[in-house]
This record gives sequence, C-alpha cells and structure tokens, in this order.
Amino acid sequence: MLVKTYSSALFGIEAFTVTIEVHCGKGTKTNLVGLPDNAVKESLLRIYTASNVIGSRIPMRGYTINMAPADLRKEGSAYDLAIACGLLASAELVSGDLFQETLFVGELGLDGSVQAVKGALVIALEARKQGFQRLVLPEVNALEAAVVSDIDIIPVSSLKDLIDFLNGSKHIEPLQIDPVELFRFAPGAGGPDLSEVKGQTTIKRAIEIAAAGSHNILLIGPPGAGKTMIAKRIPGILPMLSMEEALETTKIHSVAGSIRRSNGLLTSRPFRNPHHTISDVALVGGGSNPQPGEISLAHNGVLFMDELPEFKRSVLEVMRQPLEERRISVSRARFSVDYPANFMLVASMNPCPCGYYNHPEKACTCPSGAVERYLSRVSGPLLDRIDLHVEVAPVDFNRLSSVEKEETSEDVRKRVVRARTLQKNRYSTNQGVYSNAQMNSKLLQRFCRIDESSLQLLKTAMERLQLSARAYDRILKVARTIADLDEKPEIEPQHLAEAIQYRSLDRENWGK
Repeated sequence: MLVKTYSSALFGIEAFTVTIEVHCGKGTKTNLVGLPDNAVKESLLRIYTASNVIGSRIPMRGYTINMAPADLRKEGSAYDLAIACGLLASAELVSGDLFQETLFVGELGLDGSVQAVKGALVIALEARKQGFQRLVLPEVNALEAAVVSDIDIIPVSSLKDLIDFLNGSKHIEPLQIDPVELFRFAPGAGGPDLSEVKGQTTIKRAIEIAAAGSHNILLIGPPGAGKTMIAKRIPGILPMLSMEEALETTKIHSVAGSIRRSNGLLTSRPFRNPHHTISDVALVGGGSNPQPGEISLAHNGVLFMDELPEFKRSVLEVMRQPLEERRISVSRARFSVDYPANFMLVASMNPCPCGYYNHPEKACTCPSGAVERYLSRVSGPLLDRIDLHVEVAPVDFNRLSSVEKEETSEDVRKRVVRARTLQKNRYSTNQGVYSNAQMNSKLLQRFCRIDESSLQLLKTAMERLQLSARAYDRILKVARTIADLDEKPEIEPQHLAEAIQYRSLDRENWGK
C-alpha cells in the first residue's frame, strides 16, 4: 500500500513542496530516505511515541518513507505531521481522502501536542500557489498563515485532533482574518518620543530628512551627546508599512521564527540593533541551514549600528553590496540564496578613541595620528554610501534643564509621511522604487535637475571637498528630499546647500 502526503521545506525566504511517500511492505524496520538530516530522522521516534500516548498505536511494519525531491536535503522537524499522517494512513488508522488537497506542517511532542514551526506565512503562500485547498499547521502559527487568502487554514493543537479531523469525527473551523482589519487596529509606532530629546535641533532636522527619503545617516560626536538616544527615536517618525511592504517584511521574520503569536502580520517597521561583536554570517545571513541575517531582518526598517568603528572590518565591508543593491546574495558550495535588504542604515560613532576630538570644552587626549587611525576603521567606500554625516554636539546645561516643550515624534512623522507620499506618487511607474534613496541614475537625471547657480554651488563643493561621483549622487538625492519636505517641485539652491553641509567627514579638518 502506497500513501502520499505533502509537506513544505524552506529555502531562503521561499518554500517548496515536499512529497512524503509511505509504502508498507514486509518486515518490521522503518527506512527513511530522501536526504533527511538528523532532526528528520528523529521524527520517527517522536511519531511512534506520540501515537502510543494518544492511543493510536502504529504497528511496527516494514515502512519505507521517501521524501521527494530526493536530491534536496530535508532539514528540521516541520515534517513530523506529514510523515505521521502517512504512517497512520498506511496502518488504516486515518482516512487519506483529504491528503491530495492538503499540506501538513508541524512538529510533534512526545505527548502528541503539535508545536510551532518557522515560516508559516511563506509555506501558506506556496501552498496556495501549488493549488492546495487547505493547510494543516500548529495552532500557534495559524494567525500568521491566515493572512493568506483563498486557502483554508486548519489549526491543530494535538495529533488526536488531527486524526479526528481526518476521520470526520471532529470539525475544525478554518481560521479566517482580514489583513486590512489588522492594519486598522494595529498599534501606532509607540516607543520613545522625540520630545524627550532636549535641544539638538540640527540633529533632529537631519534625522527627519533621513526618514523622509530613507537615507543612510551617520551620527558622530562625543560620549553622552545623545547619539543613541536620538537614533532609537527614528522608528517613531517613520510611516507605517504598506500592505505590500508588510507582507515582504513578515515573510522574512516568519522564516526567522520571530513573529509574535498575537499578531500574524508586522505592521510597524523593524528596528534592529546588533551588538558590535556580531559575526559576518549573523549580519548578512547564511549558514549551513540558510537563515536571514540582521540586514534582512531590518528590511523596510532601520538597522542601527552603535559605535560603528568597533565592528570588525570584515563585518562592515560585507555591507557594501546590500547598501548599494538593497539585497544580499549568499553563495556557498551547495547553495545560493538571495535575501532582500532594503534598510535604512543609522550608525553612530565617537570622533576618536577618547571621544573628545572637536569637543567645544574638553580637550582630546589622543596621541598624534590616533584620530585618523580611528576613523580609518570605517573605510572610505563605506562612508561614501552613507548619505548624511552629522556632527552631534553636547547639549549645554541651560538647554538640558529647560522645561520648554519639544516637538513630538508625531509632529515630525506627519511631515515625513507627506514627503513619502510625494515620492510614492512620483515613482509609481517604477517598480521597487518607493523613496528618493532608491533612485537610480536615470531617475536622478529626471527628477533632480538643478539650475545654473545650484550647479555652480555643487561644483565648488565637489572641488573643495574632493567628493566622489557617488557622493555627488547622494547630495542630489538628499537635496531632493529636502525639497519634498518643503513641498517644492524643483530643487532650489538652499536645498542643495543644506544637503552639502551634511557631509561632515568630507571636510578637510576631520582627523588631521
């Protein structure tokens, strides 16, 4: 007797269908083939024990279980339910009438409970694409998968419930949710508010520009000046995710297993803050079982790298490609995976080892050449890819102790949303372009035209600061964003002048 069930495997942020073939022959030994890893091989012990505990003992016979396609390695414990269904049907303990149109994923506990798996949303999308009518999965993953329409999501909490469902003795109502309702009742950005930051008007203006155009920004200043405090308030001024962006972002977090069970769809932009001891693989993704890294988990959100020079040089250098192409390609001997990485980089650093270079009151105690060596830990090509370099000066006592009301995050966010709306409409016919930072050369020539006086101003800045062609493009993009915040159709000289001043590290006095 041959029984076929269907499950799903993850590869990168995509899924593919795995066919589980169970044949019952002579003997008492069970053979599992199709390149299973140890976690898959151990599923037999979990299945036999769980079936015994719930009173549906699978007789020991000569089962051969094949996992097709047989040339692709199967990893993880998500195949437990599909294999269990195949064995139970071979033993005539459940009906296989629904198998052809059903996909099963879930890990079994020894008590028969069905435990969570990664990638429920991705699996549901693939199941719908392949024409399956229903997806049976753990109850804790159901809300995440139910975001996908046109497929029945059947949540199960135990193997006993699944057996009763397949035999028709128990009805399980498919879970249905409306993603639009999730957005409607989603909480706001929340988190710390910009009004808690005293003074720092120039820096607040810089992060508003960065948020409005999704530009990368570097904050450089002495310890205690408020760099980290300001950076952690950037999510509060960013617009909410669109439905398309929410699905893209949720897919990545689903594969990583970081979706909260209380909400199946991410509605706020991610904010990732990796420690400076992070490894290359943890940042960009990969590994023997490919997983998205921090730069992909920050997709459509913010990647905050505090104390930038303290990160390993190799970690910083692997960011060049994703900063430019907004995706990361992980190539290994056995596989090649592409992860999206459209993130806004926010970095902070001290100006020197002691932290007080260019401080208005405290003297720098670093020896000669130390400042230049410290800054050289961050390579020129990487700095070139950061649109705004901003000096953060310490706040004086009078401003710090002031009770004057500061502008709130919501006030700034309204201006950012207006600017983003202008950009969304401007690039509506350009697929994959949503903000000024994503403009290519063709779009730059079309939407960043400047008059003769502005051109002369930019030429002077290029010659004096010895800027690269990439820096030239970035200045124009920032100027375009400043014009959008002013709701001006064209870039004016004052917009360009403000964009040029956000290139602190290009000035001659730095590190000299």
